[in-house]
Amino acid sequence: MNAHSYRSTVLARIAMILGFVFLLVVLFICIWNLDIILRLFHDYQSGSLTREKVTNDLASFDLDPTFRIAPGMTRRSGKDGMIQLYVPQGEFLMGESDHPNSNHYPQQTDNCTQPAIAFNPHYGKWAYRDYPVTYITWWQARAYCAWVGKRLPTEAEYEKAARGTDGRTYPWGNEPPTPALANFGGLIGEAVSAYRYPLGASPYGALGMSGNVREWVWDWFDSKYYAHSPYANPQGPDNGVERSMRGGSAEEDDREIATYRRYNHDPLSPGLSRGFRCVESAGLAN
Repeated sequence: MNAHSYRSTVLARIAMILGFVFLLVVLFICIWNLDIILRLFHDYQSGSLTREKVTNDLASFDLDPTFRIAPGMTRRSGKDGMIQLYVPQGEFLMGESDHPNSNHYPQQTDNCTQPAIAFNPHYGKWAYRDYPVTYITWWQARAYCAWVGKRLPTEAEYEKAARGTDGRTYPWGNEPPTPALANFGGLIGEAVSAYRYPLGASPYGALGMSGNVREWVWDWFDSKYYAHSPYANPQGPDNGVERSMRGGSAEEDDREIATYRRYNHDPLSPGLSRGFRCVESAGLAN
């Protein structure tokens, strides 16, 4: 074998190895994001797959870290392994000031210190391991939070974690939502991983505070509560018929996923658009 033939053989082997490595990387990416592959496949089968749907799904990743909000203090929950973000106490603007007849008027300053598996197509499946747990009642959400030594957030706590202290309309600011910022308006048509949309993070680095799924909070719902709620740590009405929800879902439009938007629902009623997250008071964290 002459030198030229030897070099050609070596180059061919290198190319073959690189090609094999490339295929492994592609395979790993596909397996790790199996939920997207399955969703697009189902859309293809139903004849609803469009270029726009593919673009919207991919936009939620935004791999450029330049403009992301980095979380501040974090800790891992001991019992279920969830990552917790620190939201400091202090004043913030709650509600809005422009629509007197809405259930989130008036704007005010506050100071805050097992689902039904048969109806949840994602529960217990590896491809959907990072999805919000949905089809859950308020009572189930409360019971889970108690099991891990935590609780549901109040409306005030949720809103502050979503909008910070500058009264912004959305977690990322006042700019209207886009496919890179939130899962809303039926762009994808269902909930996605809780770790998507890094550009849509709140000032404290919390993800999914607007869109994707509505979230149960602690409070009983009262459409006029903001007009007479206390300044410090409002806990909601003492009683009621429905519980409050926050955040908006994947189907709500841009107005419905604003940080001040309030929802109300029967606490015994689950749904695929209803999820939750747990919190604990900073002084009790361990």
